[in-house]
Amino acid sequence: MNNSPGNTARLIGAGLRALLVLTLVTGVLYPLLVTGVAQAVFGDQANGSEVKDSTGRVVGSELIGQRYDLPLKKGQDTPSPDLRWFQPRPANGLGTNTVNRQYELLLSGATNRAGDNAELIRWVKDAKAAVVKDNSTADHKVKPSDVPAEAVTSSGSGLDPHISPQYAKLQAHRVAARNHLDVTAVEKLVDAHTDGRVLGFMGEPRVNVLELNIALKDMAAKH
Repeated sequence: MNNSPGNTARLIGAGLRALLVLTLVTGVLYPLLVTGVAQAVFGDQANGSEVKDSTGRVVGSELIGQRYDLPLKKGQDTPSPDLRWFQPRPANGLGTNTVNRQYELLLSGATNRAGDNAELIRWVKDAKAAVVKDNSTADHKVKPSDVPAEAVTSSGSGLDPHISPQYAKLQAHRVAARNHLDVTAVEKLVDAHTDGRVLGFMGEPRVNVLELNIALKDMAAKH
């Protein structure tokens, strides 16, 4: 094997040229190509599926659920839901961030409890009782049997942006009463924001809570 300085220099030079070419192709050209195609063909998705309100302000993403809570009161560990708005699924997730003190991190994840877990059973019972209480009005009483499963259980990520039309309509009486709106109008709003099954057969009908609440805000502002 020739280990002369000239041969070694040639090998180093070839390696550096390969490094530069691969860096240019995989680190510059390919990312630019993928980004360009994504922006041209899937611009909305590539930019985070942003949702804007009627003023054009970005208020969230259609892929990530949000909470609609009141400010924490003194002595509270968890905030109470703001009952003027449609509420999403529970978000037990992974709990609160205790590491980074500069930024409030958004943590997500499944609760990972078995169906016969005592803590999970207590959560579900407490959540069902809260749904019945919160959504019952003077002229409309919610029965425990009316409460769908997703109203008392979190999704795998804890960040599901959708609820079922059934759960949305269960909340319609409470939302109408809190915003001084006609129940029929609120139910029609739910129908207008209900998406059907993907391609007509995959998944279940669903309602995006963020988009529904934006429409609700606009409706309430007109009354």
